[in-house]
Amino acid sequence: MEIYKKLFKIQEAVKGLEKDKQAFGYKYVTGTKILSVIKPLMGKEKLILKQEVISIENTRQDYKVKSGDKSEILSKVMMRFTWVDIETGEKDENLFGANGQNGFDKGVGSALTYAERYFLLKYFHISTDEDDIEQLRGEEETLVPELVEKLDLVEIYTLKESDVKK
Repeated sequence: MEIYKKLFKIQEAVKGLEKDKQAFGYKYVTGTKILSVIKPLMGKEKLILKQEVISIENTRQDYKVKSGDKSEILSKVMMRFTWVDIETGEKDENLFGANGQNGFDKGVGSALTYAERYFLLKYFHISTDEDDIEQLRGEEETLVPELVEKLDLVEIYTLKESDVKK
């Protein structure tokens, strides 16, 4: 199937991404950074990623913090991510679930954002651990050369925020 050859090219081109944001004591790779790398590769390969929400479950969470009582919504989403090859019509469907907890109007958005970000990272086996990223440095020969040339990127797997063309 041609779709898997195309998806494999993307997987081979993106070995890892450095974490570019920190919040609440955690460092992570933002969705913006992931998409800035993956979308051009998808375009070159003529692939789209269709996202469908299958279910949403919201549960109120009441708990205490130092400043008093707090209430938030825990949103659990189940999604279907479908890769579509627009040249052949071939598809690859994937179920993926995610949670988000936030204020009353933001839990679902947090879950959807988390789902997209982690689906892409996990589907393509993109490393984000600092030790793994350091090990990848200097391994440019593992990249798919024609993709790097087309994107005008030197080290796609160590792309930093300052490297992204705005």
